[in-house]
Amino acid sequence: MSNVKLFESKQIRSEWNETEQKWYFAIIDVVEILTESNNPRRYWSDLKRKLNKEGFS
Repeated sequence: MSNVKLFESKQIRSEWNETEQKWYFAIIDVVEILTESNNPRRYWSDLKRKLNKEGFS
């Protein structure tokens, strides 16, 4: 990803899509900031599994 945004001095990787005129952000970086998790990849993986089990996709 080409751009880095700062949120409370933590980095969030981001990418601007010129065609869609939208920003995309790295979910792992966002999860790390919001949950203060030591292992945000594991947190995200567990959350995805739980949501899929509940019928969300």
